[in-house]
Amino acid sequence: MPSSTWKGYLTFGLISIPIRLSPAARTERISFNQLHKVCHTRLKQPLFCPTCDRMVERSEVEKGYEYEKGQYLLFTQEELDEVEPETAHAMEILEFVKLDEVDPVYFDASYYIAPEEAGQRAYQLLTEAMEKSGYAGIAKIAMHNREYIVIIRPREHGLTLHTMFYSNEIRAEADYGHTDKGQIKDQERTLAQQLIESLAAPFEPDKYHDTYQAGLQDLIEAKSSGRKITAMPHAQAKAPVIDLMEALKKSLAKKTGAVAEKKPSVDRAAKTERKQGRKTG
Repeated sequence: MPSSTWKGYLTFGLISIPIRLSPAARTERISFNQLHKVCHTRLKQPLFCPTCDRMVERSEVEKGYEYEKGQYLLFTQEELDEVEPETAHAMEILEFVKLDEVDPVYFDASYYIAPEEAGQRAYQLLTEAMEKSGYAGIAKIAMHNREYIVIIRPREHGLTLHTMFYSNEIRAEADYGHTDKGQIKDQERTLAQQLIESLAAPFEPDKYHDTYQAGLQDLIEAKSSGRKITAMPHAQAKAPVIDLMEALKKSLAKKTGAVAEKKPSVDRAAKTERKQGRKTG
C-alpha cells in the first residue's frame, strides 16, 4: 500500500466516507549532486546558526514569521494546530460542476482517493453516480500548511483529486490572446484546419518519452564504462515564417506525401494476397 499524503473523510450531503490520498504521479528525473571541485567531496547544506557559530540540531528548530526585517513572531506546533480548519480532517463536496467547464490551467497536483474498508460501499456509490452524471465535485482540503480548493472526478472506476490554483494565483499576461485576427485569410484558415486534421490521432501517452533523461542515462553509462557518447544532432534555429500560405501548403504536402508512401505498401500486400488466393483457387 502506498504511503498516504492525507487521511480523513470525504463527505457529500449526510454521507461520510473515510478515505486516504496518495500521489497519482511524480516526476522521474536524474539528479546530480554538487561536489567540491578540489576534492570531489559531496557538499552538504547543514543547519548553521551564524550567531552561535555552530551547527544546529533539528530539535532546536522552531517556526517564526518575519513581520519586520530581522523581527520574528515565534509559534509552537501546538499553536499552529489550534488554527487548523475543519478541512484538515474532512473535506465536504461543496458543489458539483461539469468537468469540461473547468479550465485545466487551474489544475495543480493529482492524487488518488482510496476508501478505507468502512467506506468502500459509499465510495462505490459516489463513483458510479459521478460517472453516470458527468459531474465533478468541488471541495476544500487543508494539508501541507495550506487550504486547497480541489476538484474530484471519476477516472477508471475510481476517484482522482486535483488540487487547484485559486483565481488570484492565475497570472495575467498583457499580450496573451491579443493578436490581429483580421490579418488571417480564409484560405489560410482552411489550410491550417486541414493540417491539424492530417496530424490528428488518438491520445496514447505511452508513445511519448523523455529523450533528455534517456540521453543523460546514456551519458552516465558511457562515462562509467570509459566510452565517449555521440553528440545529439541539433537543428539550426528556425526563423519566423514570412510567407504563411506557402509554409502551410508545404506542410500539408509533406504530411500527405508521408501518408501516400505508406499506402502503396499496404495496397501491394493486398494485391499479393489476392493473387495468391487466385492461384490457390
